[in-house]
Amino acid sequence: MSSPTEPERQRLFFALWPDAGLRTAVHHCSTHQAKFCGGRHIPLENLHVTLAFLGAVDTRQRGCMEAAAAAIDLPSFDLLLDQLGYWSRRGVLWLGSSKEIPPPLLELVAALQAAMASCDIPVDPRPFKLHLTLRRNARRAPQTRVIQPVPWPITSFALVESHTHASGARYHVLRRWPLGGGAV
Repeated sequence: MSSPTEPERQRLFFALWPDAGLRTAVHHCSTHQAKFCGGRHIPLENLHVTLAFLGAVDTRQRGCMEAAAAAIDLPSFDLLLDQLGYWSRRGVLWLGSSKEIPPPLLELVAALQAAMASCDIPVDPRPFKLHLTLRRNARRAPQTRVIQPVPWPITSFALVESHTHASGARYHVLRRWPLGGGAV
């Protein structure tokens, strides 16, 4: 709980947020391999691709980031999720793409990172890695890396709030912005 002199903070991130149909498709394509790998599955309603993790931000920083997000003018694009990956050190099974990252996605990440710097939010120095986390605490790599491709038309991005509970994280989409002039 914050004191009267301490600004209230929210734990926020920007993400590509799939609809229910895409979450179901991802789940069906990866279920067998995910079970083989062990670990804890990510709830369907939490599946996403993180674009920029803001961390705990105050009201001013959130407003600054929302204004920057509203000014982003990039085309919509398509992702093809077709490859499982595994980070053994962190025990993470993830879904990504064997294809080159679409330039508009890299431009979106760069625009959000530039906005973070101008809004006094530290930027993670690691390069962007396109991934959708499927399982945490996985004990082994998947038997195969290739899955039935899941096409994902990207027409918007979202600002998401993270709440940590004893049962795990819960995410809440606060706001969306369209890409390519589309409606959200």
